[in-house]
Amino acid sequence: MSVASLVDCQWLKAHLADPHVVVVDTRWYLLNPTQGREEYVAKHIAGAMYLSIDHDLSAPAWDGPGRHPLPKPEHFVATMSQAGIDHTCHVVIYDSAGGSIATRLWWLLRYYGHTAVSILDGGWQAWEATNGPVRSGNETRPARQFVGTPNHAMVIDADHVERLRHDQQVLILDARAHERYTGAVEPFGPRAGHIPGAVSAPFAGNLNPDGTLKPVADLTARYHDLGVTQAQHVICYCGSGVTATHDIFALHLSGIDATLYPGSWSDWSSQEGRPITTGEHP
Repeated sequence: MSVASLVDCQWLKAHLADPHVVVVDTRWYLLNPTQGREEYVAKHIAGAMYLSIDHDLSAPAWDGPGRHPLPKPEHFVATMSQAGIDHTCHVVIYDSAGGSIATRLWWLLRYYGHTAVSILDGGWQAWEATNGPVRSGNETRPARQFVGTPNHAMVIDADHVERLRHDQQVLILDARAHERYTGAVEPFGPRAGHIPGAVSAPFAGNLNPDGTLKPVADLTARYHDLGVTQAQHVICYCGSGVTATHDIFALHLSGIDATLYPGSWSDWSSQEGRPITTGEHP
């Protein structure tokens, strides 16, 4: 099955009964981490599995760089296997935040070599608006054997960011809200501001008001204005390596590859020796 990286509700409705299509609900809220699962149990896309950013798609906080370290390979492989995902499956992921949580799993699957994965455009809100079939309670699928190996070329650590941020051919994009980039507010990290040289690229700039993705032409123009066409290497970060994958996803739709700094600001700002900058400019 060859499917685009972004699918709409009409496509999913037509393929919902396909045993090789696996739907995953990743709703999650930073200020109330249990709310997403509670919403899933109350009502979700019929047949969808639930996977948590905190427990399924990350290692425990600080068991690795930052608040949401990448899950250990054995944990991720076991989680995907238990969710009934193997090489024959196409995974469709949704959330209620414009895809900014769902893209973490999209990125992780590709990190492990599983490219048959899509984001549901508009997520849960679009599904409800189009009267898609729903269920309540928890769902399970027969376990399958997920096989994959991390592609370490897709990630970068703080030491490499420190070296590359001085390179004029490297573009660092900060996916956090602009007020966190400037340092006007910092509700989570020990220090406010951004990595020196980074450019503000809030993931919300990829979205229409209804939470769907902007047209690819608009995304391409946005990242062109941010300087991607002049860069040979694009690095994305956010607060803890989750919403940065939304920028990576939008860049992917525009035909541009980018590297994730998984530790992101939670890692960078917690290291006292790392330089920071505040204000509007890189």
